[in-house]
Amino acid sequence: MNRIVVVGASAAGLAAAETVRREGYTGPLTLVGDEPLAPYDRPPLSKQLLSGEWQPERLELRTAADLAALGLDLRLGVRATGLELTGRTVRLADGSAVPYDGLILATGVRPRRLPGEGAHVLRTLDDALTLRDRLGPGRRLVVVGAGFLGAEAAAVAWRLGAEVTVLEPAAVPLAHAVGAEVGQMLSRAHLERGVRLRCGVTVTEVTEDGVRLASGEVVEADEVLVAIGSLPNTEWLDGSGLAVGDGVICDEYCEAARNVYAAGDVARWYNPLFGTSMRIEHRTNAAEQGMAAARNLLAPEEARKPFAPVPYFWSDQYDMKVQAYGFLRGHDEVAVVEGDLAARRFVAVYRAGDRVSGALAVGMPPKAIRRWRQSIVTGAAWSATVRSAQQSA
Repeated sequence: MNRIVVVGASAAGLAAAETVRREGYTGPLTLVGDEPLAPYDRPPLSKQLLSGEWQPERLELRTAADLAALGLDLRLGVRATGLELTGRTVRLADGSAVPYDGLILATGVRPRRLPGEGAHVLRTLDDALTLRDRLGPGRRLVVVGAGFLGAEAAAVAWRLGAEVTVLEPAAVPLAHAVGAEVGQMLSRAHLERGVRLRCGVTVTEVTEDGVRLASGEVVEADEVLVAIGSLPNTEWLDGSGLAVGDGVICDEYCEAARNVYAAGDVARWYNPLFGTSMRIEHRTNAAEQGMAAARNLLAPEEARKPFAPVPYFWSDQYDMKVQAYGFLRGHDEVAVVEGDLAARRFVAVYRAGDRVSGALAVGMPPKAIRRWRQSIVTGAAWSATVRSAQQSA
């Protein structure tokens, strides 16, 4: 392989670039990023950076010296606009074209938006800094969406003294992902602090005064944050011949086409551990998948390894640390196996079919949930595993 191109100067893209070097590849290596900044960490945007605890330089994933040591052809501040599979070329917005023998796609996602002007989103460093400058005592913030990102931002804004209202279309926030009981517990953390949480309401547009609901009511605000999910950045691949559907479609090796792999938030791959296709928007998965894609790109076909991780994510909200392993969406049952929901100190496990498919902990030490990771890996039988845990609790 004579030339490798990584599109996306993200955590996944950086992990892929570092891995190809670590695996012994010494040829030309191009890393393309649409932001002018070197790769940086995104989870702190809604936490430490938004709160002012951290300054931007602390988010840098690698120093300038570390990046220089990789010997990269670094193309920052330029967007990929097209892919020619037959000609093995990536077209860029500056009019240039970069040839490749091996390609890794790590273009991530972008926030969904609402009609109207003036709302904030929270995806880039500039997004977070702009919102941070607008928050403070007495400022009225409306957060549209009570998912993990919206909840984290609401918690930080409350701590900064803002008057916070969270608007959520579902009857219970995050019920589809973590279950109704856990979702209600997370909701109470907002309500107890005076954050206004309104569920079962649909926001139709952003207005000069705040947001408009489907009922016609206007909820007034000084600032609006829209946190209603994201869309994978795949439009630039239109007409390329790659299969795209809520992400770049890949097999269990993260391969989308011959010598073309995808990693991170943009990749929808078949995870053989769970027997289903999934796209994971979590920081840990981005780095692990970037490494896996790079290794499989370089490996002989018969030596490639399926990417079959147990997904992991975490969230910080108020004084709560939320940690989870597995694939929680689409679960059939949730059971608390340790601790107490009301005390916000517990471990809950999730069932899909007759197997343990996930586990979530709040306010517990890491070892309390880590032991459930092995049950997920082995597809442990639900009835015996959970009954044993409940009896010993």
